[in-house]
Amino acid sequence: MAPAPATSLHVAIDTGGTFTDCVWLERGRLRMLKVFSTPQDPSQAIAEALQKMGVYGALTLLHGTTVGTNTLLERKGARVALVTTAGFEDAIEIGRQARPRLYDFFFDPVPPLVPGELRFGVKEGTTCEGKILSSPNSAELAGLAKRIAAAHVDAIAVSLLFSFANPANERAVAGAVKAVAPVSLSHEILPEFREYERTSTVVVNAYLHPVMQKYLERLASRAQALANSAGELNGSRRSAAPQPTVRIFVMQSSGGITSLAAAVREPVRTVLSGPAGGVVGAAAMARRSGFERIISFDMGGTSTDVALVDHKISPCSQSEVAGLPIAVPMLDIHTVGAGGGSMARFDAAGALRVGPESAGADPGPVCYGRGSQPTVTDANLILGRIQAQSFLGGDFTLDAQRTRRVTAEWLRQQACKMTPEEFAAGVVRVVNATMEKAIRVVSVERGYDPREFALVAFGGAGGLHACELAWALRIPRVVVPTMPGALSAFGILASDIVKDYSRTVLWRVSQQLPAGKLDREFTSLRRRAAADFGAEGWRGTIYFAAGVDARYRGQGYELNVPYSRNLVADFEKEHHRRYGYKYEGREIELVTLRLRARMNPRLLGRAPGNGRRPEVGESTPMKPQKARVVFNGKAVETPVYARARLQSGKKYPGPAVVTEYSATTVVPPGARFWLDKAANLVIDIRRK
Repeated sequence: MAPAPATSLHVAIDTGGTFTDCVWLERGRLRMLKVFSTPQDPSQAIAEALQKMGVYGALTLLHGTTVGTNTLLERKGARVALVTTAGFEDAIEIGRQARPRLYDFFFDPVPPLVPGELRFGVKEGTTCEGKILSSPNSAELAGLAKRIAAAHVDAIAVSLLFSFANPANERAVAGAVKAVAPVSLSHEILPEFREYERTSTVVVNAYLHPVMQKYLERLASRAQALANSAGELNGSRRSAAPQPTVRIFVMQSSGGITSLAAAVREPVRTVLSGPAGGVVGAAAMARRSGFERIISFDMGGTSTDVALVDHKISPCSQSEVAGLPIAVPMLDIHTVGAGGGSMARFDAAGALRVGPESAGADPGPVCYGRGSQPTVTDANLILGRIQAQSFLGGDFTLDAQRTRRVTAEWLRQQACKMTPEEFAAGVVRVVNATMEKAIRVVSVERGYDPREFALVAFGGAGGLHACELAWALRIPRVVVPTMPGALSAFGILASDIVKDYSRTVLWRVSQQLPAGKLDREFTSLRRRAAADFGAEGWRGTIYFAAGVDARYRGQGYELNVPYSRNLVADFEKEHHRRYGYKYEGREIELVTLRLRARMNPRLLGRAPGNGRRPEVGESTPMKPQKARVVFNGKAVETPVYARARLQSGKKYPGPAVVTEYSATTVVPPGARFWLDKAANLVIDIRRK
């Protein structure tokens, strides 16, 4: 591909376990590209993608990354020292004493990220109202710094009791140890109560900081090198010419982007970076088709992420990743180890299992040419659901013969008498059961009826399994958005700049709301937000959404309600809706104030509508081909349509296979499908 002119370009890139997806706007048209990921160094795949795109010159890169997630899952983060109030060194290990399995006396608890020998206590005291009772003196702080330095740590987490009410002692500790290693302070990252969750969050931040800093700096260096090569393509560049500008922003778990510096400083906010982009993109595309209540279903190469959106995307303030509590705002996303690269195996009892182990990008599924153990992708290829010649628009041909040969040999080694087709059908049923359970977690188990929602399927493998899942859950409609295999990248491209702020106050009220005090606190948070946006160079209108975590006195958990003068009545109404009752006249506690600030100073591009042209690398025959596809154990001659050639508004009958550059969609017999006015593929799976 010829290099593009050295002009400013906005590119969104989502790094997955198998593919790295890129979306950008070119001459008013959304384009996309998929390249194989490089797990050992994700920035290498990004640099390769930028070269293929022809990106030379000024660049704004919006990035969804799995570096934080993988670091937590693989326990490959920094060596962290934890400084806390003396006597509370083991709070991070004691936790909430919750048993994951009530009757299992032999379970292994998730070990803390900081071992006992790296936890340091300081003698200090602060009341819950913020009054300093005692502070460490200079000699104690000097001794603390010396002991931490002797431990040879990479990062330091500081979380003192009640520092959210008065951070003076935390600041004193930070001043003493900041020369030893980078410091994460709890009153800056999470100025809220609940000591265990706050400490866990700041420890995760410190654990990720060196890894994320190294990765993002390497990415910035590679992107800048590409931008600098613009002048070299057309002869030597004048030495006085300024270097092209490269700006990098990172997707947060809460559904908005933030600056490179902020992501390095608070990497804990990026642990669900890529999946959050998918939810934003799914909600935006579904809204164009008139669907406000959706279940997003993102099936990639290594995992499946599901989330429920009821008219609006609402982040939650308490989440758990890799068994570790994280209390910064995150979208409520449930993840299971089921993807296209998930490997099949037989357990000790001879039962078929699929995942969570994945072949990833290296060696990849058997059909990629190097893998040796069958995966979900191989199963779909054997069943005829994936067309070997149409993968990635024909840019990469799958090896169907090798897949059958290796699968048959693997089955013989397992002493299994199933045919490859029977085995492949079993793999699909098993992985579907795992994903169906995940969808039930975010819907049925939380009081939502999935029959009232549309299933928005995306990711490289989402369209292959969506209809069967919708049928099992009685979901009437499946929506496969435009560019489904890169929808997470599109969501990142279309995201606002978002910053979240919070502060625990613990105020008790009856019916008289302390409006003056609340207004002053929210005004302070707004000023802080405006200063942060300005420091990062953003210009535009900032939109604020204020909320309050409230509860009845004596309760242990809160409900978040929007801030208004009717806050008490709104809380009681929400409590009744959620739990079916309310306490008349009982005292209410205002626990934590929350402010979300967002800005969208530019249009990054919107999804194409009617009349869109074929996507990058897409081959589009005029007439549908035929293929033998297995449905319910029977091979059926099935039309294979190129999505770019479907007529908008025309209804097509199932069965069918719809191919495109980034994904494949399988429509079962009895269903109907069409392209709507937003160019989304809508499937009605209600069989007549």
